[in-house]
Amino acid sequence: MEEKISEAIKNAIEGAPERKFVESLDIAFTIKDVDLKNPNNRIQEEIRLPHGRGKEIKVAMFAASDAAQKAKAAGIHVIDPAEIEELGKKKGNAKKLANSYDFFLSEVPHMGLIGRYLGVVLGPRGKMPRPVPPVVDPSVIASGLQSTTVIKSRDKITFQASFGTRNQSHEELLKNAMEVYNRVTSKLERGVGNIRSLYIKTSMGPANKIEVIN
Repeated sequence: MEEKISEAIKNAIEGAPERKFVESLDIAFTIKDVDLKNPNNRIQEEIRLPHGRGKEIKVAMFAASDAAQKAKAAGIHVIDPAEIEELGKKKGNAKKLANSYDFFLSEVPHMGLIGRYLGVVLGPRGKMPRPVPPVVDPSVIASGLQSTTVIKSRDKITFQASFGTRNQSHEELLKNAMEVYNRVTSKLERGVGNIRSLYIKTSMGPANKIEVIN
C-alpha cells in the first residue's frame, strides 16, 4: 500500500495547477461494514505527523491574567473570556473566529461557558477547546499541536484529514500519509478490509483513487 500511496501523492501534486497559495494534501477514506451509529465504532484520532503539517498552525486561547500572559508570550492569540457570551449572541462573529484558528485552548473554569455559548459553532467543526490546567504551560500544548492533524468520521462513512502541504518533500508527505493510514486502519475491526475506497488530493485539486485490495 505504501507504493500506491506514494504514487497517488506524486500524481496529486503533478495533476494540480499552481495556486497563489500553498495547498494542503488530504487523504480521504470511505469505509464499509462499520456501524457508525454506534459511537464506539467511530474514528476520532489526533495524529502527530512525523514531519509536521508543513504550515503554521494557528492556536487561540480563552484566558485571563497570568494564563493570558503566558499564552501571549508563546505567540498564542488570546481571547478575553468576558467576550464569550457576546460572541455566542453573534453567530457570524463566532463562525469567523472558529474559521480563523486551527485549534483552541482554554483555562478550565471557562469551559462550561464556552460550551453553553459557543459549543454550537465550535462543536460541529471539531474545535472545542482543550482545557489547560493551571500547572500546565499553554506553550507546551500549542507546540504539540503544530504537528497534529485530526481525523473524525462522526457518523459519516467518508472522512478525510490533511497530512501536509505541497511544499514539503515527497518523502515527508509519504511518511505523514502512512502515519494517518496506519492509525485509521488500526482502529478498524478488519483493518484494510473495512476500507471501500481511498483517495489522495490537494485541497483544491482532483482526487487520485488508490486501489484497495482486501
